[in-house]
Amino acid sequence: MKYCASRPVVSVLSFLLAMFVILPVVATGQAEDSETVRIGISQFVTHPALDAVRAGLVDELRDRGWSDIEIDVQNANADIATGRQIAAKFKADRVDLAIGIATPVAQALKATLDDIPIIYTAITDPVSAGLAGSLTVGEPGITGVSHRTPMQQQIEFMNELRPIVALGHVYSNGEANAVFLAEQTEAACEALGIEFVSQTVTNASEVRSATQAIIDRVDAIYVSTDNQVVSALSALSSVAIEAGVPVLSADPASAMENEVLVAWGFDWYAIGRTTGALADRILKGEDPGAIPTVLADDADEMSMVLNLDVAGALGLAIPADVVAAADTVIENGSVR
Repeated sequence: MKYCASRPVVSVLSFLLAMFVILPVVATGQAEDSETVRIGISQFVTHPALDAVRAGLVDELRDRGWSDIEIDVQNANADIATGRQIAAKFKADRVDLAIGIATPVAQALKATLDDIPIIYTAITDPVSAGLAGSLTVGEPGITGVSHRTPMQQQIEFMNELRPIVALGHVYSNGEANAVFLAEQTEAACEALGIEFVSQTVTNASEVRSATQAIIDRVDAIYVSTDNQVVSALSALSSVAIEAGVPVLSADPASAMENEVLVAWGFDWYAIGRTTGALADRILKGEDPGAIPTVLADDADEMSMVLNLDVAGALGLAIPADVVAAADTVIENGSVR
C-alpha cells in the first residue's frame, strides 16, 4: 500500500513533488500481479475527527487485503477553491475511486468527476448538500456515509449538568453541513424551551471573536461537527472557560486536548471503518449508484469524553453515574 499525504494542490509543481511513504501491509485478498488501485482522498481540513475518519478508512482497506493500492491524500486546509483544485487533480490522475471527507470537498468531487466513482463521508445531511437526492435511493456515480447527531439528547444532557436558559452556538455560514446543524440545534432548543443565541463565522480565524460576541449572553455553548469551528476549538473553549461557561461538543476526538466539559458524539474512527468497508464494495465492482447512503446511527459508534478538570474549574459537581457512563474521563491532567 502506498500512502501519499501531500500539501494542498496549488500548482503543477505540487503534483511532481508529492512524496510517497510505503506502509507495510500483508496481502490477504489480492493477487501479487494485480494492477495498482489508485484512491484519491480529499480532506477538507485537519482536525482530530476528520483525521480519525481517514485513519479508520485506510485501516479498513488494509485489513480487507488491499495491499497493492496507492492512496493520495490531499488537504484543502478549509479552502473551497483548493478543494476544487484537488478534484481536478484526481480527474487528471484518473484515480479509480475518489473519497471526500466532509461536505465542501465532497461537493467539489461531485461537481468535477463525472466518470470516477465517488464516496462522501463525515457528512451530516447529503441531501441538503446536493450529494444525494434521497437517503434511501442511490445517486449515479456516488454514495457515502452519513451520521445524524442527536442534538436534543445532547442538549438535554448538558441541561442536567447545568441548567441552561440560553445556549450559544458558533457556526460557519459557508458550509452546508454547518448551516444544517445550526438549524437542527435551534429546533432542539425551541423544543426544550431554551433561547438559541448564534454567531456565524466565515473561517476559523473568526471563531474567537464570534465566541466573545455572545459569551456574556449564554449559560453554555454547543459545538456541532462544524469543521471550521472544530478546527479552532481551542480558541472557543479558552474564551468559554475564562468566562465560566461550559462547552458541550459533538466531537469527542477534538475534546481530548481542549477545555471542553463534555463531548458526546460519534466515534469518527469507526465511521472511517464504515467508509472503508463501503470503498471495498465499490473497488470490488459494486455500482455506487445502486448503494443508498449508509447511515452511521448506531449507538455503538458514539462515545463520551468527560473532563473533570474543567468541571472543577467551573465549580460543577458531576454525578457519579455520569462519570461511570463516560468512555473517557480526564482528571488531574490524566486520561482514564
